[in-house]
Amino acid sequence: MTQTALILVDIQNDYFAGGRMALPGMEAAATKAAAILDMARDKAYPILHIRHIAPADAPFFRKGTEGSEIHDTVASRDGERVVEKARPNSFVGTGLDDILRADGVEHLIICGAMSQMCIDATTRAAADLGYKVTLVSDACAAAAVSFDGVDVAADQVHAAIMAPLAARYATVVKAADLSVPA
Repeated sequence: MTQTALILVDIQNDYFAGGRMALPGMEAAATKAAAILDMARDKAYPILHIRHIAPADAPFFRKGTEGSEIHDTVASRDGERVVEKARPNSFVGTGLDDILRADGVEHLIICGAMSQMCIDATTRAAADLGYKVTLVSDACAAAAVSFDGVDVAADQVHAAIMAPLAARYATVVKAADLSVPA
């Protein structure tokens, strides 16, 4: 039987209304992530909360601030690991791969934020490391971006990231369609 783990990436206060980098749709994404977290707890999956910690001069997720804390909708419980990172890729410098391999994990369910940064980097790295990845698209949130005079809305950024991840790196599903082994 394939061991599955849930990875909740950067569902932190600064991404919510009133935070330093509020994302459109973050409340809805966190609500979906909370439901997935409940399912993972029911199935006794290993659960890893990824928390981005930035230096004091960073625009958000500043070390020691309320904004860097994991949001209450998906707060960790006893026995659930919190892995701190300093880069978009949750595997870089964190020991995450070692933790997962020690638990015999072969399949990851990933959700969180931001789609175009940490979700993209973590999903690609997980697939490159040989994990089977299920990415829950509506349990993720993106930011609007601008480049070279072109403004791109958050929903378009999100779709532009999910499409290539679905093409090569993960099975991309909606929370309602998430189906994983018991």
